[in-house]
Amino acid sequence: MKRLILPLLAMWMLCGFTPVAPFPDDAGPVSLQVVDRDSGRTLRQYPDGSQRWIAGQQGHRYSVALRNDSNERVLVVLSVDGLNAITGEVAAPGQTGYVLDPWQRAEISGWRKSSREVAQFVFTDPGRSYAARTGRPDNIGVIGIAVFREAARYAPAPPIARPSRPILREAPQAEAAADVASARGAAAPAPQLGTGHGAREYSRADNTTFDRATRMPTQRLDVRYDSERNLIARGVMPRRALRRDDAPQSFPQGYVPDPPSYRGR
Repeated sequence: MKRLILPLLAMWMLCGFTPVAPFPDDAGPVSLQVVDRDSGRTLRQYPDGSQRWIAGQQGHRYSVALRNDSNERVLVVLSVDGLNAITGEVAAPGQTGYVLDPWQRAEISGWRKSSREVAQFVFTDPGRSYAARTGRPDNIGVIGIAVFREAARYAPAPPIARPSRPILREAPQAEAAADVASARGAAAPAPQLGTGHGAREYSRADNTTFDRATRMPTQRLDVRYDSERNLIARGVMPRRALRRDDAPQSFPQGYVPDPPSYRGR
């Protein structure tokens, strides 16, 4: 079996990724955050019933930060807009994904193009998203993971300090994909954001082997995203209060301003 290596995170493949009801934060070993790479901020997640939302910004690059909070290896299948972030297939929990070592944290910054390169994730118009451009726009606006524990083959390692630069590995595709029932909610308004196929950048990955302990994922987690305007309109995100500088003032100018230049001189 082929093996690849990226900074402390390993990959596994799932086949199709059918949306199901999201798990609560504490239902599994892996946490998921979305980082705006242009602002450097971790995007706040807003709860809305059983769903969680983040507000993206048009044209900004982003990465998906994954953290394994357990003392065993796990396989994380990453889906963006309903597509496997490694293979580009319609995602499903039987495909390739990333293998995280115990206590490991890693950021996935794009669609994998090779063992040394990704195409950046970037917030863009839905029509310009990778999913839409490849004729698969049905699940634009959601980032999801399916997590699998490893079949017992060695004693779990004791807790260790997280490495400063994790390694990402890619595992071969599973022989059989598990059937996952669809649990989709009511139709929602068309999103204002999708994920584009951005500029290519260096990102090393390595192949590894991984035997899943179960056919079904131990954890499922979805984070939906859209523009701030849409989230406010949905009632998911509160309207921002006017900053002090934005509030109307009866005497807005503290000092006399200069006059416009006189063209006659």
